[in-house]
Amino acid sequence: MDTVLSINLITTNPKVRGGRPCIAGTGLRVTDIVMAHLFHNRTPSELASDYDISMAQVHAALAYYYEHKDELDADIRQQIAKARDLKEKGVGSKGTSLLPR
Repeated sequence: MDTVLSINLITTNPKVRGGRPCIAGTGLRVTDIVMAHLFHNRTPSELASDYDISMAQVHAALAYYYEHKDELDADIRQQIAKARDLKEKGVGSKGTSLLPR
């Protein structure tokens, strides 16, 4: 009989990063790693160095992404659309604050 083993390196918490999957013990979202990897061509080794995480954490994030690709791709598209919308509105530039005063 096979026993399924778990790595336990990816967590979710509704109080952290809107409940998005994160690397355990950090606020670093799986999608942060994925976007750096896919859009900025960062290698796993570079990602580990860039974010000061282990190679196991990088690979766990990438494995989680490929296991939940459709859901996380939708989240990435939503993040990109929101960033474009804020940019078009000029939020965060020329003294316009992202935070309430």
